[in-house]
Amino acid sequence: MIQTKELTRTFGRNVAVDHLTLEVAEGEIFGLLGPNGAGKTTTVRMLTCLIAPTTGEASIAGLRVGRDDMEIRRNVGILTESPGLYDKLSAYDNLDFYARLYGVADPAAQVEKYLTMLGLWERRNETAVTFSKGMKQKLAIARALIHEPKVLFLDEPTSALDPEAAKIVRDFIGELKGQGRTIFLCTHNLDEAQRLCDRIGVLKTRLIAVDTPANLERRLFGRRLLVRLRRVTPEMINAVHALDQVTEVEEKDGRLTISAPDPEAVTPLVVRRLVQLGADVLQVNELEHGLEETYLSLMKEAA
Repeated sequence: MIQTKELTRTFGRNVAVDHLTLEVAEGEIFGLLGPNGAGKTTTVRMLTCLIAPTTGEASIAGLRVGRDDMEIRRNVGILTESPGLYDKLSAYDNLDFYARLYGVADPAAQVEKYLTMLGLWERRNETAVTFSKGMKQKLAIARALIHEPKVLFLDEPTSALDPEAAKIVRDFIGELKGQGRTIFLCTHNLDEAQRLCDRIGVLKTRLIAVDTPANLERRLFGRRLLVRLRRVTPEMINAVHALDQVTEVEEKDGRLTISAPDPEAVTPLVVRRLVQLGADVLQVNELEHGLEETYLSLMKEAA
């Protein structure tokens, strides 16, 4: 659905995006992560034909950036960091304006559909300037969807929202995925990315890594089993270390951290051996580092 090849954008001597090669599948939620200035927004602006690449190629749904720009704009929706609404217009008139701009066949029905979906229909006649930031963000998402785009670009969709408004937006993004839409999500919120995204790319001008959050974590840290015991003896440590597939065992505060390529396969062997030695096994689970630790490690490697 989205393809880039050596996509590059410079501003004078500054390189904002450096030889980005990437593929995003149809129906996928793809998260682009990176610090401020990493090139996330510049990437979105190139892919939505708001600015031209300096070099390289990109296509959206088979349409070529730089050749089919008008058609691409008709087929994508975009939510920028600032909602960009007309404050003096009502919520209804904001959406009606964009629906007519995009040539939507039945603007009134489409406006009602999305205002209702996002819980704004009862306030449709109120001006956008009177809305809270969360309500403006929901209205901006409705605006991005009003023409039923195949691909949706969301740049920091929950930025500065309160927890309740952010949850509403996240839930709605999840619903959009269920409709088969392709969503390109730029975010600083790592928890949000872990919840929503099928895959993530980590960008720091250049693309550092692309994969599922779980695969990136395993690539960096390997797979480890955490076993909490009431009491640990040297005999227990040695016995676990002697098991097939176990490559390393560390003990700290009554916990054994066991490195193994396949924790699921080794777990029954570990538990059985420890119980044979009289151990009280209190808890067993795979050790997870989470996306935050994974992201920070990737940033450190790229420094």
